Amino acid sequence: MLRFAHIDILWGLLVIPVFILLFLLVSRWKKKAVASLGDKNVVRLMMPQVSFSRPWLKFIFFLIAYASLIVGMADPLLGSKTEEVKRKGADLMILLDVSNSMLSQDLAPNRLENAKQAIAQLIDKMHDDRIGIIVFAGQAYVQLPVTTDYSAAKLFLNTINTNMVPTQGTAIGAAIDLGMKSFDFKNGTGKAMIIITDGENHEDNAVEAATRAKSRDVVVNVVGVGSEAGAPIPVNGNDTKSGYRKDETGKEVISKLNEDMCKEIAAAGSGVYVRANNSNSGLSIVMDQIGKIQRKMYDSKTYKDYEDRFQFFLGITLVLLVVEFFISNRKNMRLSGLKLFEVKKS
Repeated sequence: MLRFAHIDILWGLLVIPVFILLFLLVSRWKKKAVASLGDKNVVRLMMPQVSFSRPWLKFIFFLIAYASLIVGMADPLLGSKTEEVKRKGADLMILLDVSNSMLSQDLAPNRLENAKQAIAQLIDKMHDDRIGIIVFAGQAYVQLPVTTDYSAAKLFLNTINTNMVPTQGTAIGAAIDLGMKSFDFKNGTGKAMIIITDGENHEDNAVEAATRAKSRDVVVNVVGVGSEAGAPIPVNGNDTKSGYRKDETGKEVISKLNEDMCKEIAAAGSGVYVRANNSNSGLSIVMDQIGKIQRKMYDSKTYKDYEDRFQFFLGITLVLLVVEFFISNRKNMRLSGLKLFEVKKS
């Protein structure tokens, strides 16, 4: 299994299209400059030592070297083998609301980022319990199947945003039903859900879904994010300079925490409801309740002996940069004068 120790560094790969664009612009400018001197073939005869193809070769070497350097700096780690281990724990499914209303900033920096930070802290405290993540808006999707790979859980958590679910809305009931399908009820471990939402459910009957989960001994807990006063929804995440979302009449849409709905869902699922704020996410209180559910032994595959592979990529970078350095923009006249395959007429 491959993972990166410093995955944020991979954002540096986004600079590659900028390099390509700049190179194309410079190449276009050079062509125009050459064309302004006269006929292309005549200009080539006047500059026999100038190579028009080598700059492209040098640029390709540079581009590959840069990409290899970024990957190497991200420190790729490779799990060389798996090991079957016995664990005693429970299954926990996080249901995270990613609708646009989660961009409201009544929690800093916004509701969604606040929730993601809390989940990351929760993952850091987990040991033998398994965790899965479902994201939902107008529809629900499994972001991470139930696993004990906490590093993978944090990796997938970092990628969550409001654009990953194309249909807007808040289908809490669909998320609960999908969570039930994602559980393995054959292993007999205790199971629980934590729904993190502002409670603006407009799509289905979430209370009925929580009741169905309860009938199969799955505890449904709810963490409400937001405030009763509410807050407007920025058009572009934390960028309030772009303005806020407006309704059909031109008024700003104010998203409020539907605390009554959250409490109903938690009550139907025999769980607890906690309201998050800037100082307390509420997940610690929920986890205290989850700690009381039954835990059983189960088998788990864990990757062991993760080895650094950055040396391989840094080696490629060094070799390519050295080769690029020794490639001249000028032709080697001695070599170009050799015509090995020319047939001489007698």
